[in-house]
Parts: sequence; structure tokens; C-alpha cells
Amino acid sequence: MQVDAAVIGGGVVGLATAMRLARAGMQVALLERHPTFGFEASSRNSEVVHAGMYYPTGSLKATLCVAGNRSLYAWCSEQGVAAKRMGKYIVATSDDEIPALEGILARGRANGVQGLRWAEPGEVAANEPDVRAIAALFSPDTGIVDSHALMESFREAAERADAFLAFGHEFASADRDGAGYRIRFRAPDGSASELVATSVVNAAGLAADDVAAGMGLDVDALGYRLRYVKGNYFRLSERWRGRLRHLIYPVPHAGLTGLGSHVTLDLAGGARLGPDVEFLDTREQLYSVAPERAAGFVETVSRYLPDIRLEDLRPDQSGIRCRRVIPDAGSPDFVIEEESARGLPRWVNLIGIESPGLTCCLEIAGRVEQLIAA
Repeated sequence: MQVDAAVIGGGVVGLATAMRLARAGMQVALLERHPTFGFEASSRNSEVVHAGMYYPTGSLKATLCVAGNRSLYAWCSEQGVAAKRMGKYIVATSDDEIPALEGILARGRANGVQGLRWAEPGEVAANEPDVRAIAALFSPDTGIVDSHALMESFREAAERADAFLAFGHEFASADRDGAGYRIRFRAPDGSASELVATSVVNAAGLAADDVAAGMGLDVDALGYRLRYVKGNYFRLSERWRGRLRHLIYPVPHAGLTGLGSHVTLDLAGGARLGPDVEFLDTREQLYSVAPERAAGFVETVSRYLPDIRLEDLRPDQSGIRCRRVIPDAGSPDFVIEEESARGLPRWVNLIGIESPGLTCCLEIAGRVEQLIAA
């Protein structure tokens, strides 16, 4: 089998990329090791459509998130994918957090975030009487999306454009083959097979650094090495159904290791808390949520949700995101890199696509198309 482009990975970014390339007239094959799409990080997250105020100005995360907020909502409207702009309050509960809010507001405006504004405590109290805040920001364009339906819409659009989506097909290795690449993979029955692709997109998510290393790249020197970070969620009891109308976020962690355990609402009207930040020392994908972590959630969240009780929480899902290991331990940006300079022409690495990757998926796909077409 010979194609114009092979996409490794069937998460939300891989699906969006396969769809975008196929719509551009390319013959596309997508390889996903799991039986269906979005089996890992893409289906284990807050489903939040971010606005882009947290990320350093000029970074890929900031630029693509601000654009992605608009393009994702537009796609959902056109395709009938459930999404809702419910808005988000970022709340401070002590005076020493107010400078951080001021910094987020300034950065958001510099990034081009629309509608981000200061919210007085009276406004928060009127709109969210269960929330305690001495100061807050309000982001009207933050919302939620049905991530499964979104990925299904990308799958359908890709297949309508004649992309070949091979689920249960695990990437094994690749080598240069003339002007392109010979890709080896395992079919669901365990048999070995291969295809030849002119271009390759490494959208392997949690395994993206392994795929890059397999092509001879020094992932440590390049800053492509990934560390797994687990985020646990707890579902709020029915006592909370309907009491909260917006997403509620605390001031984020230093270095953006996380945005803090926040309240997210789902399209069915339920609410949950999370994620927390649990750095993992192994690559085991273990998704159980330890019930004893609930006490830490209550301690953290009670600062802005004082009526929260331990009995309100029950373990929900968890997710594992991939965070780039970089020397300064700051907030790592996405890597979207065409590797001609390292001897791999028309090979595009997508490394460290953590939050806000869901929001950015269509914009990342557009960047990949530009790199391949250049």
C-alpha cells in the first residue's frame, strides 16, 4: 500500500490531521493501535474548550488555543457536535493571589483572548452563590464539548474524504524508503504488514517520543522526552446538580504544571472536580482513582467551594497526559516540527500535545498541512 501521508495515532489530533490532509486531496492512512479512536488522553480529560489566557504570549499553545477556540466552536456548530460556551470564573481566595489574576488578565489580552475581563466579588456571588472569591476573572468563551462526538465527526469527515483509518493496527517501525518512508505495523491478528508513505505525521500522543526516538532522534537533547502526568477526577453528588452554572477554576499552579483542581460541568448537567497533578515514574497506564485522594480534593477545593463535603465526592475517571521534560522545569510548549534539518524530510513530529490540545486540534492539523505542503 502506498499513500501520500501516514498519520500515527488516532487521538483527537491524529483524527483532525487525517481529516485535514484527506480533504486537501492527499491519500491518507491513519494507524491506531487501539480498537477505536481516542482511547487514551483524548477521551480522558475535562472536555474543556479553553480560551488561551494562561500560556506564554507567542507560544504555540497560546497562538493555537486562541484560534482553536473559534475554529472548534465553528466546527461543532457546522457538524452538530454538542458544545456549550458556559463561561469560566478564575477565582482568588486570598489577597496574595490577586497579582496572579492580574498577570493572567494581562497575558490573556496580549494573547488576543476575547471578552476576558475582571469580575467583582458581587458578580461572582450573584451568579455563583456557592463560590467564595475575593476577586475573579471571567472568560465568556470558555466552555465544554462532547469530545467523543467531536472525534466521531472527524472520523466521518476523514472517511468521506477517502482516508483509510486502520484501528487495531500498531505502528512498529519506519525507515527511509527513497523519497518517503516504509512503515511497518501489526494488524489486529498479530500479522506484520507495511505501507509506504511520502509524508509521516507522528501524532502518537503518549508514545510520540518513542516513535521519534525510533527514527534516530535524540529525544533528550531535543527536549522531546515525555513524562507521564496522571490527573484524577471525582464526581460531585446529586446534591450539587444545578447549583453551579459556570466552570470554576482556582489560580493555577506555578509553572503551569496544572490549572488547579477545578469544577467542570458536563453536558448532562453533572459536575466533577479535577484533575489533580500526579507525576508518574513509570509508563504504566493505570487509570484507577484511589478513593483516599478525595480528602486532598476537599481540602483544596473548599477554599473556593466552602460547602463541599467529603461525602459529596466519589471516584470518577482519570487521565494521563504527556509533559515534555525540559531543563528549566517551566511550562513546556507544543512541538510541531518538520524534521528535514535532522535528515527526515516530510516527517512531522507532534510532541507534548497536552492541554490545550483538544481546543487546538484543528489548528494543529492546519499547521501540519502547511509543513507537509511546503
